[in-house]
Amino acid sequence: MAVLEPTQEDKQRQEELSKEFLAIKDELRRTKRQLAMVMDLNKCIGCQLCSMACKNTWTKKEGREYMWWNTVNTMPGKGTPKDFEKSGGGYKVLFEGRVREPIRGKLPTRKEFGDLWTFNHDEILNTKWGQVTLSAKNSDGTTPEWSMNWDEDQGAVGINYPNSFFFYLPRICNHCTYPPCIDACPRHAIYKREEDGIVLIDQDRCKGYRFCLEACPYKKIYFNFEKLTSQKCIFCYPRIEKGVANACVRQCTGRVRFVDYLDNEQGPIYQLVKKWKVALPLFPKFGTEPNVYYVPPLAPPRLDDTGKIDTSKPRIPLRYLVDLFGPEVEQSLKLLQQEMQRTRDGEKSELMEILIAKRWEKMFGPFNKDPMNSMYT
Repeated sequence: MAVLEPTQEDKQRQEELSKEFLAIKDELRRTKRQLAMVMDLNKCIGCQLCSMACKNTWTKKEGREYMWWNTVNTMPGKGTPKDFEKSGGGYKVLFEGRVREPIRGKLPTRKEFGDLWTFNHDEILNTKWGQVTLSAKNSDGTTPEWSMNWDEDQGAVGINYPNSFFFYLPRICNHCTYPPCIDACPRHAIYKREEDGIVLIDQDRCKGYRFCLEACPYKKIYFNFEKLTSQKCIFCYPRIEKGVANACVRQCTGRVRFVDYLDNEQGPIYQLVKKWKVALPLFPKFGTEPNVYYVPPLAPPRLDDTGKIDTSKPRIPLRYLVDLFGPEVEQSLKLLQQEMQRTRDGEKSELMEILIAKRWEKMFGPFNKDPMNSMYT
């Protein structure tokens, strides 16, 4: 059968539709302000209280049982979903950032995220002691091969004692300035809130195509197999609207997380990201301009073959941290060490005062209300 060549009118109409599509996406990305979060990796102890706070608040039922909108992975590791950083998505940034060419990534499976496990508690309770051991199954009856925190404490793999290392990496949706999930959605169901830049998925418009899961390079979008829609971290916007910090922020026992507007010059986010420039985005190479930032991890000095301190190179290889946080990580680490030395010398350091966070509520910017007094009144 002969293939009809597009007419000039067809081409013109196609061009008009393309411009209209891009204009809609620009509108869905438009914001007046941007909320952001900073996580200090030097204080995270991997206790998962943030994960449990999020789970108990948002993902206990209705098809969300296997979802962990907040995860804490052990690094180096494969993360959640498994090998997410190699799954593609995001943008190829062209012409000094003026053009972003979307990259289609892999659609992660439910098992790669880590399924909802069931355990043989009844079998154990109804058999003689020692005959049956505790075991877990996926929802389809298969044996689990991955989970949200499978990497726990495997960070020393491939690194010889005594110079092994690991650290924890908490992750939520990055509420990116350029969210590829918005570009990927043919239903225009994903948008940034104009007042604070939080990225949300309109559950009425979403039809479960899952292109957003492919497009997100951080793989922080899940598919609800009961509702047949895509779902993800909502930055606790119902709490934010009440002046209450996110559940993961308030429950953090290590005082790891700061939250505020990015343009609030008196707030901790602006101070750490814009002024001191010690907080950096994860995988800036993806081109999405994340609004979750990390103070990179320091580590004890290496030991040489005789067991003496070797300061000629860092314990955590710099190239590994550059891959995670970009080339600015070297200057960030130098500045952290310099300011730490100032405090050891008895001097005051404004940066260390912010990071130590003696006054807990100062970490929350304007979202410092007690949830017990604000959420239910």
